[in-house]
Amino acid sequence: MIFDHLAVAGETLEAAVAHVEEALGVKMGPGGQHVHFGTHNRLIGLEEGLYLEAIAIDPDAAPLGYARWFDLDRFAGAPRIGNWICRVDDLEARLRDLPEGAGQPVALTRGDLRWLMAVPEDGILPCDGGFPALIEWQVDKIPGESLPSSGCRLARFEVAHPEAAWLRGVLSLNDARVVFTEGAPEMRATFDTPHGTRVLR
Repeated sequence: MIFDHLAVAGETLEAAVAHVEEALGVKMGPGGQHVHFGTHNRLIGLEEGLYLEAIAIDPDAAPLGYARWFDLDRFAGAPRIGNWICRVDDLEARLRDLPEGAGQPVALTRGDLRWLMAVPEDGILPCDGGFPALIEWQVDKIPGESLPSSGCRLARFEVAHPEAAWLRGVLSLNDARVVFTEGAPEMRATFDTPHGTRVLR
């Protein structure tokens, strides 16, 4: 399991993008639409193979008969880090070792990108989204390796939740940047940027 990217949600994509750009002091690049889940995004490359997306419900998307990913059907309030995503080599095999709430594989595409994503039936990941969404990329070059770098490097990613100890144990993530702390549900990312240290919530 490898940290792949962060997702900042907003009631609108414009609000999510503005939140990221104000926090980090850099401009986000283009993105696209996720037809299956009726969402759209914009992206920014980070150092060390990571990237960040701003995501929201696409107002032009057709109504869905099922829940959207990232719990976006219930999203309200100010833009914030809503989810984090980890990649695995074999999604189905990895899910067999994780709680049922981690989701089931859904095949997705956007442009030339193809991937499997673990999405719970109700769209809600465990621990208020503190549990990462799992992704299995099905392309030769993943976005974290192909997006232009913004010059921002993730220094620390903190997942606060009352069940932090459970999260730490069940995930067994070998990444010194990721820290689980007990407390009210919140995710906070600290970056080294061209403008100094910046914090994104």
